[in-house]
Amino acid sequence: MNSIAYSVPLCWVLMLCPAPLSAHDTSLNRVVSVADFQRTPEIPFPEDNSYSLAKAELGQMLFFDPILSGSRSRACATCHNPSLSWGDGLPRALGEGQIVLGLRAPTILNVAWVPRPGWDGKFRDLESVAFGPILSASNMNSSEPALIERLTAIPGYVSAFGVAFGNGKITRRNIEAALATYERSIVSKPAPFDRWVMGDEQAIDAAAKRGFDLYAGKARCSSCHNGWEFTDSSFHDIGTASGDDIGRGRLFPTSLKLRYAFKTPTLRDVARRAPYMHNGSIATLPDVIDLYDRGGIARPSRSEIIKPLGLSEREKTDLVSFLNTLTSPPQPVAIPILPR
Repeated sequence: MNSIAYSVPLCWVLMLCPAPLSAHDTSLNRVVSVADFQRTPEIPFPEDNSYSLAKAELGQMLFFDPILSGSRSRACATCHNPSLSWGDGLPRALGEGQIVLGLRAPTILNVAWVPRPGWDGKFRDLESVAFGPILSASNMNSSEPALIERLTAIPGYVSAFGVAFGNGKITRRNIEAALATYERSIVSKPAPFDRWVMGDEQAIDAAAKRGFDLYAGKARCSSCHNGWEFTDSSFHDIGTASGDDIGRGRLFPTSLKLRYAFKTPTLRDVARRAPYMHNGSIATLPDVIDLYDRGGIARPSRSEIIKPLGLSEREKTDLVSFLNTLTSPPQPVAIPILPR
C-alpha cells in the first residue's frame, strides 16, 4: 500500500531542530547524531484511506465502544488504554472471560509509522488489524455479521458512517478504515529528550546525556531502536526466552534468522510501559539492560547485533536515566460519548 503524508490538526506533531551531538555506533560502524531522532512533522495516511475528521471521530467512538466484543464488555481501549500509554500494563493481554492470551498488548503510540503491525508482523497494514482481535474467540469473540447488525441498529452510528463515508453503509471495510484513521492520530507527545534536541540543555541531566552517548555507541541500542519513534519496525531475535512462540519464524518456517524474531517496540513512554518484551517476561528497565549486557540466549537465530556489552553499573544507570527522558508528561484523552 502506498502512503502519503497528510497534514492533520495535531498540535503535538512538531519538527525539532537537532543539537550538535553524536556518538559512534560500533555495531554498524557509523556515527549516530541526535539529528537522527528529530520528529516527523506529518502523520502518514495511505492513499486509499486518507484522513478526514469525520472518519477519525467515528474511529474514536468505535475504539472505545465495548459493543465491538461479543459480550459487549471489551473495547479496543481495554487492551490499549490511554492512561497506560496505550497498552494495558499486564505481562500478557486478557481476552473474553479473563483468558490469558499468548502475547502482551503492544502500545499503539505512533502506529501510523509501523509498516507491518503485530509482534510477528502478520498484519499487512493497520486496516487489517482490527478484525483479528474482534473475531478471535479468545479475545473479543464477536463475528462480522453480528457486529454490523449491532451498529446498524443504532441511528447514531448509521449517521456517523454516512458522514464519514458518504453512503451510510456500515461494512467491515469502513469499520477498519475508521478505526485505523483514529489510531494513526495517536502520537507520542514531546518528552524531555525532544526539548534537549531543540537546544534546551537543562531538559535532561548529565547522567541522561551520558546515557545517550552509550545508547548511540557502546550499548548499540540505536542499531534497532532508531529514528524519532525509537524503532526500526523490524524483527530480531534478541535472545530472550520465548517458550513455544517462535515469533516471525512461524510465518517463515524455513528462515533460521526469523526464528524467535519479534517486532522492535518503540521506546516512547517506555518508563510507563512495564513489563517488557513480547510476553511481558522482563519486569523493569534495569532488567532489560541486564539482558542486553549479557547478550541474551546464545542460539543460531540470535541477531548478530546482540553480543555481551561489558557495561559498568554506572553505565547501566546512565542508560536508564536516558530512557526515562523518552517518556512524555501524562496528557488527558477525551473519551467520546457513544451513540445508543
